[in-house]
Formats: sequence, C-alpha cells, structure tokens
Amino acid sequence: MNLQNIPTPHKTPRRTAWACALLLCLCPLAAQSQDAAKALGLFQSLLRPTQPAPASPPPNSPSGLAGALMGAALAPAGNQQAGKGGDLFQLLSQSLDQIDEPREIQIGQQLAAVLLGSKPLYPDMAMQRYVNQLGRWISLQSSRPDLPWTFAILDDPGFNAFATPGGYVFVTKGLLDRVADEGELAGILAHEITHVTARHHLIAMNKAARAGVLTQVISSQLKNDLGGLVSSQLLALGKNMYTKGLDQQDEFDADRTGVALAARAGFDPYGLVAVLQQLRTAAPDDALFALSLSTHPPAQTRLNQLEQAMGTRLDAYTGQPAVTVAQRISASNRRPTAQAPARPAKK
Repeated sequence: MNLQNIPTPHKTPRRTAWACALLLCLCPLAAQSQDAAKALGLFQSLLRPTQPAPASPPPNSPSGLAGALMGAALAPAGNQQAGKGGDLFQLLSQSLDQIDEPREIQIGQQLAAVLLGSKPLYPDMAMQRYVNQLGRWISLQSSRPDLPWTFAILDDPGFNAFATPGGYVFVTKGLLDRVADEGELAGILAHEITHVTARHHLIAMNKAARAGVLTQVISSQLKNDLGGLVSSQLLALGKNMYTKGLDQQDEFDADRTGVALAARAGFDPYGLVAVLQQLRTAAPDDALFALSLSTHPPAQTRLNQLEQAMGTRLDAYTGQPAVTVAQRISASNRRPTAQAPARPAKK
C-alpha cells in the first residue's frame, strides 16, 4: 500500500461510530471447550447468537500454545465432515482461483477448530465483547468489510495473535496483558485483518500442499483419523502454518498495510511500532514470546521496513491521549471512543 495516498480516516463522530460497532458485537460467550468439535460449535454460536453454545468439559493445561497446536486433537464428527475436509484439501492442492469466498470461509472455520482445540476461550465476557467491538470496527475499514469477521481471546499466557481465512481472528490473554494501550491492540488486530484480506494463509497452504510439504499426522493425535472434523491433510497444513509462520514478505506487507488500516479506523498508526519495540527487547528463550518470535521476521527488521514505508507520512494521525484496555473495558457506558494514543518515543 502506498502510504503517501492513505485515505483520510472517517469523519463519523467517534461515539456514533463506536455505537455502530456495538450493534455488530457478538453475544456473550457461554461456555469454554477443549474439544475441537465442541469448540467449533461454540465458535460458530458466536455468529448465530440464537443457538446455545455446547457444554464444555474442564480444559487441559498444555505447557505452551506451540506444543498444544502440535498435539491438538479433533473429536469425531462423522464422515460427512471428514469428506468436507478432504474436499477442501484437494482445492488447496490445486488452484487458489477455485476457492471462492464461501469456501474460503469454510476453510477458516476448519482451521479455527484447530486453534480452539489447542486452547480454550478466555471466560471474561466483557473482554470478549470488547475485542469483538474493536476488531469489527477496524475490519469495517478494510478492503473486505463484508466477511463474517469474528474475534476471540484464547486463554493462553503467551504473546500471540492468529487469523484464519474468512475473517476469524484470535489474540491471547497474555497479549492483552502486555499491550500498553488500545492503539497497540488496534495495530495488532489490523495486522491480522490484513493477513485475511490478502489471503496470506490460503497462499501459504497452497504452496505447502502443492510442494508436498505435509507433516505426517500421527494417528494417536487423532481420535478418529479421517472420521474427525477435518481431514488429516488439512489438519497437517494448518499445524504446519501456525507453528512455522507465513512468508516474511507477507508479514512485512501486513505491517505496512496494518498501520494504514489502523490510521483509517481512527487509531495511532504507531501502535504497531510500539509493539515491535517491545518484541525487539524480548529474550528469544522467553517461553511467553517464543512462538511469536519464531513465526515472524526479527522485530528490528520489521521496524526498519516500517520506518522506510511510513517516514513522516502518518504523523498527522497521532497525538491523542492514550486509552488503556482496562480503562476501556471498565467504562460504565461500554461505548469506547476511538481515541488514539500519543506517538511512542522512537528508540
């Protein structure tokens, strides 16, 4: 994206704009599930508030999200679901031109099951609503506002964010605990939204499938092999992508477009810069940052790329008081305003 030609942020009054976003927020979460089939049902219930969420068993406690992803098991869901997983894998093995938007959304739902089968949803309803409101507002400013955008918090202490095709975005509780303000969270969400709008995950899975780069799924990791929610091949592609990461160029593109998207939504474009400054100082052996660091280019390289792309072109969109996530959630009217924090000092 040419940051010199970034559109001016919407002039809609902030309270009115966020009120519109509130109308799009999802119903409160009702139950948590460690079983992927039930987790997907819960996730889909967010999109269909009139349907009850399934009951959930007590969640397990894997030692880390990377390990949980590699060991994620899918519960039996019948041959029909397995067939769908196989069909989707065949599409990914051929041409992206054959994947229309409904199929893209279906693939995203299947991969959401992998993530939800790795960690449960965080049980705080106010935080879940808040992240949905914020994410849905930013997604409305993107190039694909009509996707069924859905945002959720995973109950994991690590500093991570994930997206799947079709508009499903996850952040971890550990990430929320470590962002300094709303502008930083907005920058992260805008980065993940850009991955979706650019179809980066589909491109990565297509490359892996066509090259035959598939991790062999150990039968003991599946409760019913191809009788599971998705085919073993599609599951392997998903695990491979989330534990190895996307192409570096895709990450750079998501950074550049993400800062522009955050500014278009009314937030400080330097929020993502502040996040990268924090990642730059994280120790490589810190388990809380290990997955994020291993699946992305070095933070300093990302900062250098952003500095070249941004220059001073977005400085006019900075300078408003910072609002922390805790302040926003505790607001009595539950209608946050899209205030942008002051530009963080460059280091």
